[in-house]
Order: sequence, then C-alpha cells, then structure tokens
Amino acid sequence: MIVVNAAEANRSFSKLLRQVSEGESITILSHGRPVAMLSPMSNQGRDRELSRQSLLKRLRLQPTREEHHNWTRDELYD
Repeated sequence: MIVVNAAEANRSFSKLLRQVSEGESITILSHGRPVAMLSPMSNQGRDRELSRQSLLKRLRLQPTREEHHNWTRDELYD
C-alpha cells in the first residue's frame, strides 16, 4: 500500500490514479492522519458485496415480530 500526504496527492493525482488502475491502494494523510483511501473499483465492489451479504445474513438470523400494527399518521410522526 502506498501512503502519501494530501499535498503530494494533489500534485500527482494523475500518477496516483494510474497506480490505482494497476491495482495499488493508496492512503492519503492530512496532518499525519489517514483521511482517505484510493483503491481499485473491483476491490470496492467486492467489499461492498461481502458487506451486503453479511448484513443480509445477520438480518435473517434476527427474530421477526409477528405483531401487525396499523400505524396512524400521528403515531408515525410523533
């Protein structure tokens, strides 16, 4: 993983994008602290899908409430 400060990222953004397109991940620091990450879209898509699957699995395991309630507008916006 490549780490650059914000000023360097600003000066060499095109170069960083080329590196990302080749599979590199880049962390951008501001005042020495990580504030952003550039990474290839394929990794983000995979991570998003894994997160989605994890959430759906967790929701399926939660008990459902059989109670049906016809909420009134006042109850919903109270």
